[in-house]
Amino acid sequence: MASIVLLGCQAPGQSEAIDRQALVERHNPSQSGLDPLSPFTLGNGEFAFTADFTGLQTFPDAYEEGIPLGTLAQWGWHSVENTGGYQLADTFKNYDTDGRAVPYAAGQPSEAGEWLRANPHRLHLGRVGLALSTGSGEAAGPEALTDPTQRLDMWRGQLHSEFRLGGEPVSVITAVHPERDQVAARIRSPLLAEDRVALTLAFPYGSLSWGKQTADWSQPERHSTLVYEQGSQHVLLRRQLDGDRYFVRLSWEGEASLAQTDRHEFRLSTDQPELAFTIHYSSTEPEGEQPDTELTLAASAEHWPAFWQSGGAIDFSGTDDPRARELERRMVLSRYLTAIQTASSLPPAETGLTYNSWYGKFHLEMHWWHGVHYVLWGKPELFEKSLPWYHEVALAKAREKAQRQGYAGARWPKMIGPQANESPSTVGVFLIWQQPHPIYFAELLYQYHDQDPAILERYRDIVFATADFMADYAIYEPDADRYRLGPPLIPGQEIYAPEEAFNPVFELAYWRYGLSVAQRWRERLALDAEPEWDQVLNKLSDYPMHKGLYPNSENALETFEDPIHRNDHPTMLGAYGMLPGSGIDPDAMADTLDAVMHDWNWQRTWGWDYPMIAMSAARVGRPEQAVDALLMDVQKNRYLNNGHNYQDERLTIYLPGNGGLLTALAMMAAGWEGTPDDHTPGFPDDWTVRHEGLTPLP
Repeated sequence: MASIVLLGCQAPGQSEAIDRQALVERHNPSQSGLDPLSPFTLGNGEFAFTADFTGLQTFPDAYEEGIPLGTLAQWGWHSVENTGGYQLADTFKNYDTDGRAVPYAAGQPSEAGEWLRANPHRLHLGRVGLALSTGSGEAAGPEALTDPTQRLDMWRGQLHSEFRLGGEPVSVITAVHPERDQVAARIRSPLLAEDRVALTLAFPYGSLSWGKQTADWSQPERHSTLVYEQGSQHVLLRRQLDGDRYFVRLSWEGEASLAQTDRHEFRLSTDQPELAFTIHYSSTEPEGEQPDTELTLAASAEHWPAFWQSGGAIDFSGTDDPRARELERRMVLSRYLTAIQTASSLPPAETGLTYNSWYGKFHLEMHWWHGVHYVLWGKPELFEKSLPWYHEVALAKAREKAQRQGYAGARWPKMIGPQANESPSTVGVFLIWQQPHPIYFAELLYQYHDQDPAILERYRDIVFATADFMADYAIYEPDADRYRLGPPLIPGQEIYAPEEAFNPVFELAYWRYGLSVAQRWRERLALDAEPEWDQVLNKLSDYPMHKGLYPNSENALETFEDPIHRNDHPTMLGAYGMLPGSGIDPDAMADTLDAVMHDWNWQRTWGWDYPMIAMSAARVGRPEQAVDALLMDVQKNRYLNNGHNYQDERLTIYLPGNGGLLTALAMMAAGWEGTPDDHTPGFPDDWTVRHEGLTPLP
């Protein structure tokens, strides 16, 4: 499917290829001053560097309440010593499951629960900023900088920053190497020679804060920064934080002098009008030379055009509706942000590699929203990078969890770190909607790769172990002769107690999808069908319905009569939007969509809800409603100048919203299985939407 080229609602004769450079460059973001909600990030999926309006991390305090500045890598984690000897078993609480006591790691808050949630946590690898001083020798704050301008060149992956200090110009160009954990910059200013502009490096301890912080600057005695090796144009630093170690190599060009100014701080200065440098970060001692500044800039300038020229593209420039340009802006920025933040060897965190949310750990139920769009946009390799982790690391832990709870197969957790250790929670441990995700991912890739048998062999263990648990998890009700999901269970709409929730609409649809696909995989591999899977499929509970509408779940039939139920995600819509919705009545789902749009509590939603609503609207034939959902004017659907999906003061960026937007747009443009190739079913007929290289949603 990688070569599919589809052209949408357009006039005859407009079949030429989309001008992708023009598409990207008309949305290059810029700014003319300090905006705490608009730092720009450079990265490659495994490493990211977030800079302020100087092009580096010069004024971090000014951004702490907005989007903090950070240097993060996928391998960059820290744990404090487990002096209490805490184990997951310390947080177990038994919950009645059809007369059987099943342990869940729900003992939180507790000392054990808090330690296990907070460790490991993602670590800020070090601040890289400018030391700026006024003519009188005092440190210059942001107010001392005049005429600031900054532009992020997404076509080349470079950040261009300019300002004046005391009337003298300062310019900085910054880039991240596309294949290395390395940032490079070139600073030009006559103030360099006067020592009024210099480079500074500073290193923190890890932060145990739940919120944004990736750094603790208040405990210098708890970590060390050792000059491990030094030459005329480089220094190699060894960092030690408790049991964690990493290396930082600073290299520069020309004459410059390095001084250690504090326990964890360094200053690089020159008497020349230009200072070019690279900083390479590694979990082990680096070997050999690293590319210099010019080579890093050149590598970025080669990589990013290739990224934009391959895979899919959508062009809204032919549409007169003014909403189209804003949708296109969000789309282009989201493609850039997801490429630098979530295209990685681990499932991504909800704030990616910018700052910490939930200690920087990742939530597996969000992996669908983070990753499915890559396949639809013809970039499956960016998604597939994270999937070996399921087999190599997580599968054994998921089997252990299922066995501990008395189930077959593998039960995928929610909030985990790189070693797949589950985090205790009063909510996350009861979620199940992440469970069918690996089956969906495997099937999506199988179809994309033209039903390549190698995909079947690669993911068969994951698919079958997942299905084994799903079938065993369902509870049989002899009196009703049906299988039920929960309790204990918390639906994707996380507002119900685990003891009361059962048969949520979306999870029922996903169970049908997952078990059906798993059986097809057995057939494709010339294996007999699993009778237990068929038994559950054939007798799985009907979708609950009340007064012609789909409620949240069977325990919440009055979803549209009692406002207490209309908070958080309207996940019932995902049953016929994200999913093909086997057994769903499209007319009833359309009525349910209308009910959601009429009076849902939008302040209690999340960023991916709007793409989910749009996908459901597209499937039920409501393209105008789909566009309305994507551009709904509410706080949780706000997209900042830098493209990030803002939620609130604590969660100022939210990458599942960006990934969800891209998934919805691909579906609305290219359709889904069974829609005509020459139609854009998710957009109004009077929109001119050109697209190419997209793959329909299953």
